[in-house]
Amino acid sequence: MNKLRRSGNIRFVAILAAVLAVTFIFAFLGLGWARWPLSAQVVWDVLLGGGSPVNRTIVLDINLPRVIMAVFVGAGLAISGAVMQALFRNPMASPYILGVSSGAALGAAIGMLFTIPFIPYLIATPLLAFVFCFGTMMLVYSLSRVGGSTHVETLLLSGIAVGAFISAIVSFLTFIAGDRMEGIVFWSMGSLSKASFMNLSIVIPVIVAGLFIILMLSKELNAMMLGDAHAMDLGVDVKRTRLVLLIATTAVTSVSVAFVGVIGFVGLVIPHIVRMLVGPDNRSVIPLSIFAGAAYLVICDYIAHAFSGSVGVMPIGIITALIGGPYFIYLLRRRRHQVGWT
Repeated sequence: MNKLRRSGNIRFVAILAAVLAVTFIFAFLGLGWARWPLSAQVVWDVLLGGGSPVNRTIVLDINLPRVIMAVFVGAGLAISGAVMQALFRNPMASPYILGVSSGAALGAAIGMLFTIPFIPYLIATPLLAFVFCFGTMMLVYSLSRVGGSTHVETLLLSGIAVGAFISAIVSFLTFIAGDRMEGIVFWSMGSLSKASFMNLSIVIPVIVAGLFIILMLSKELNAMMLGDAHAMDLGVDVKRTRLVLLIATTAVTSVSVAFVGVIGFVGLVIPHIVRMLVGPDNRSVIPLSIFAGAAYLVICDYIAHAFSGSVGVMPIGIITALIGGPYFIYLLRRRRHQVGWT
């Protein structure tokens, strides 16, 4: 038993080291992106405090906030997906399963189309996206309460219904948006182009707090994967734990989509890959998902910039779907009898 545990720990550390190495390499490449990419030596000189003013602007003011945003948003979406899949005991669950992406899209659309009193225009879109995203989760949770308790099945069905209804409203707003339609559509594709240190000062604390809470409850999450009855037999306060996890994951997802838009497949694909590598134990899945999600989004961000042509930088949501969709199908076809849940 100890030998197996030691082997599992070695495997976890090896995978983590590989993921960190990949993250560092692509983050470094991302820092050097420009119309004519900067060399590694130039980027390194800038990071050490040297370099020309132009190169410092490119690396520190333009690329660095975007790369940092990719790291934290990727980590947040991946761990949120891992929690949702465990909570719902559903391998197809994602951070957006409760309709929160639709809620965020509605808030963003309202912020783009209408002038809201007392809310500056520059922060209206991310602020309303966050509020509507979080509010959607609370609405779904309230609607799913039956007889003073909340069941996974009703929570899931409520999320699907509310998400579909809100999506219809967003479609209507997009239809009447006129010349502002492009902004709504582009936001829905996801983009890191507007990342700034001011945005990061909001995003990082919320995501770090959410990740910490989720990590602290990973053991309880293992018990809840067995079913509510078994979890209660093991001493888990299922109602309280589920609510805390939902609030934490929604806060992480909300602050992510508020500033970068809807980026799909990170929270769906990454937890699956991690479970295939280290097994179903959330004490390993959750921390590894943090780093794997960060690596995945940093890689996608680099690809979106490296292959930008005359049409400009492709929205990162397109890249995550183009890579994640086919790879997810490949994983399921290759290991359709073992997807890391047993």
